[in-house]
Amino acid sequence: MMTKPFWLILVAVLAWGLLHSFLASLKAKTLIRQWVGPEADRWYRIIYNLISIITLLPILTILIFLPDQLIYRIHYPWVLLTLAIQLSAVIILIVGVRQTGIFSFLGLQQMVYRVDDSPVHMVTTGLYKYVRHPLYSGGLVIIWLTPYMTWNLLAVNLGITIYILIGAFFEERKLEVEYGPKYVEYRHRTPMLIPGLHIPFRKN
Repeated sequence: MMTKPFWLILVAVLAWGLLHSFLASLKAKTLIRQWVGPEADRWYRIIYNLISIITLLPILTILIFLPDQLIYRIHYPWVLLTLAIQLSAVIILIVGVRQTGIFSFLGLQQMVYRVDDSPVHMVTTGLYKYVRHPLYSGGLVIIWLTPYMTWNLLAVNLGITIYILIGAFFEERKLEVEYGPKYVEYRHRTPMLIPGLHIPFRKN
């Protein structure tokens, strides 16, 4: 049954997601650029990644040490299937990051070459031909096909899923500002997370 640790972890993950989304927004980048100057573009991505990791550590700590209870466990041989699908999702994450530029994703390219954090071109090939957010798709597969589930882990998974769905919405607003009609057209013809499952997008 759901206990206080469940709700504490869920709220903590959602708060982390809110911070994560705000720091990734154009508004936050603009504010930092106004305070620090153009030099902020050089360091923003790598500092953003570090903040995301550091603020995630307390959540992982309470996930481990708070009381917990097993909900289910996937047994052999079905666990081999779930692990194989998870491995495929990990490969998808690696390929997706490589497509958009691993050094740009980590923030190293911006730091070394002093380029803006925004992608220089819109990627619509490879994995991005089938879904708009392959990294999110792969991440969801990994967290929901874990071989066992506890209440604490369920809280984390729910929080991450809510964050991904809401975060993807705001990320697409940002991408539309960056790429304009080109991204709107891409959004109309490409599913968001699940290949073949396309929900038509209506203009306001």
